[in-house]
Amino acid sequence: MKTPFREVRDTGPAIEKTSRTPHPVRFDIQGLRAVAVSLVVLSHAGVRGFSGGYVGVDVFFVISGFLITSLLLRELSTTGAISIRKFYARRALRLLPASTLVVLATLAGSWLFLSKVRFEEYAGDAVASALYAINIRLAVGGTDYLAEGSPPSPFQHFWSLAVEEQFYLLWPLVLLAGWRLAARRRRGPALPLVVGCLVSFWLSVEVTASSAPWAYFGSHTRFWELGAGALLALAAERLTRLPAAAAAPLTWAGLTCVVLAAVRFDTATPFPGYHALLPVLGAWLVLAGGCAPARGDVRLLLATRPLVRLGGLSYGWYLWHWPVLVIVPEALGRPLGGAWALGLCLLALPLAWATLRLVENPVRFHPALRGRPGRALALGGGLSAGAAVLALTASLFPPSVDSGRDAVDSRYEIAAAADPALRLRQLLGTSGTSLPGNLRPALADIKDTRSALYRDGCHVGYDSTRIPSCVYGDRASDRGVVLFGDSHAAQWFPALDRLARDHRWKLVTLTKSSCKAAAVTIVRGGRPYSSCDVWRDRAIARIRALRPALVIVSSSDAGTPVRPAADPVRQWSDGFRTTFDALAASGARVAVLLDTPWPRTDAVDCAARYPLRLDRCGNRLPEAIRDPSRRQAVTDAARSAHATLIDPVPWLCTPAGTCPVLVGDTLVYRDDSHLSEAYAEALAPVLAPHLTPALRPDAGKDPLPELHATDKGTAGN
Repeated sequence: MKTPFREVRDTGPAIEKTSRTPHPVRFDIQGLRAVAVSLVVLSHAGVRGFSGGYVGVDVFFVISGFLITSLLLRELSTTGAISIRKFYARRALRLLPASTLVVLATLAGSWLFLSKVRFEEYAGDAVASALYAINIRLAVGGTDYLAEGSPPSPFQHFWSLAVEEQFYLLWPLVLLAGWRLAARRRRGPALPLVVGCLVSFWLSVEVTASSAPWAYFGSHTRFWELGAGALLALAAERLTRLPAAAAAPLTWAGLTCVVLAAVRFDTATPFPGYHALLPVLGAWLVLAGGCAPARGDVRLLLATRPLVRLGGLSYGWYLWHWPVLVIVPEALGRPLGGAWALGLCLLALPLAWATLRLVENPVRFHPALRGRPGRALALGGGLSAGAAVLALTASLFPPSVDSGRDAVDSRYEIAAAADPALRLRQLLGTSGTSLPGNLRPALADIKDTRSALYRDGCHVGYDSTRIPSCVYGDRASDRGVVLFGDSHAAQWFPALDRLARDHRWKLVTLTKSSCKAAAVTIVRGGRPYSSCDVWRDRAIARIRALRPALVIVSSSDAGTPVRPAADPVRQWSDGFRTTFDALAASGARVAVLLDTPWPRTDAVDCAARYPLRLDRCGNRLPEAIRDPSRRQAVTDAARSAHATLIDPVPWLCTPAGTCPVLVGDTLVYRDDSHLSEAYAEALAPVLAPHLTPALRPDAGKDPLPELHATDKGTAGN
């Protein structure tokens, strides 16, 4: 998945090595494994030129489907049946000892070194990894807009193992049924698999266009890749008769496809979808051509000793490299990047070797377990259940994240003050540098605290253009207020909801993820964000029909135009002016809330990492302003359109330019840009004086008072 979720491809091989059978070992497959895992590692290490290395997972899916199906077909051809118990026993012995070790080691590293506030989340990831369901958990989390900026989970790479095991829950049964049906009707057993692959590929294409997280992590969109390898196994006997003149070029063409995908794709490539055809086809061609070994084929490269040995370590290397990349930099307090990241990946190789020699092989080939599926299944079930129970138990004992001292109640202090803005300035000037014991809400709950706007599904997602009917406050009131913009408008909902209830306004929300208020088409995922343009026009039409008294507009300063102009300030100013004029045509007053200052990094994660050094998490002006030119454009457009301009900087930064992440007992931000629900609600008393004049029964068309960082009195300072 391109997440952003963070834009990282977390892929991995759940690989079944060739068992100790009389069948010849295909060293080219071992070499192909080495190429695939190397591409994944290079991508995760951020090595330039390999941003598409995430396609290594597609290669592994094809290899796995081919090898596992080949083993099952041998069993069918010799016994006429498939022993499901033996099949799962082999899988358990092959995969679970190493994966359980890595899950537990990663859990311990997370407790010691990663964000303390996220430990319960990571423990949940550990449970899902142990039970082969992490892909579903990641898909659900990836569709959460407010979770997009979160750091990657150290367990994220287990998703591909989950996809494989979900496939193999069904595939042996489907193969056996197809085999028996073929025997009765004298047809090949491939028909059910062909149909399944076509359906899965169609789903991959459709879901990639509508929900990137589900497309990337979903098993339903990946089964066709494993199925492609399985279909190849069904045709392997025929492929042995390929002429050498065809087989050798096929293998080189296949390897070229894999490498081409790795170097040409990047995080902006819609994936998997149609693009997954290239690496899948590449792996398929290498395996197909290798069924008829020929002089001059790709074995010249893939069957060399270094690649074969690396292929033997690919499973363990994949398991270890990702938690090492995530945890070690935090443990050492050294940012990840450059040669340092690649060095950490290489450090994972000795761990993979030790795991293979000391854990995988001793368990896998132990005489007490070999040929005894009951014992093997019991061991596998015990390992999975034991890891899950340990993770659940650990979640009950999260690390401490506060100083133990209490701070003043910022919400009460601001609301009870005769001059709320003055009291807020005082609180900003005395902001603490340690997390208080009475933090409200608790640090672990800040990210999960969602206002009714999000809980009710009123904040529109990326791909939707719907205009939900969401009304709050006094629904019968004739004083209507509309909140319009992106998530940086939605962050003000707690304050406006409180004001609407206190002053009996009718509050209507119209917000959409990353959709700028300006009539400027921006880029999202490497393509024009056209759904934003459609939604914006529809939202403005709804506002005209509502004829509210006041429209409050806000949006983030982030976003890149599809067609950047030579004068970006003029481009954005014109875009905002177009929107402000259209809103004013409804008869409403327009109030423009400038974007809030941004913290240096994710405030919650930083506070969890440095609970006694919060000064390391705050920011300063002017660095806290995301885009000064965009801010100037909004200001110019608001004044030109005679809209009210509200600058929230004095509510988040001191006159000296310090922008703390803690005010009293309240954390200011929920992530790397959005206000926390609690702090936004606490700001209601300082926001009210700049909105209520427009909602008086006798309100005319005179401009509302503007709020600037230099204004005095209730305007802040």
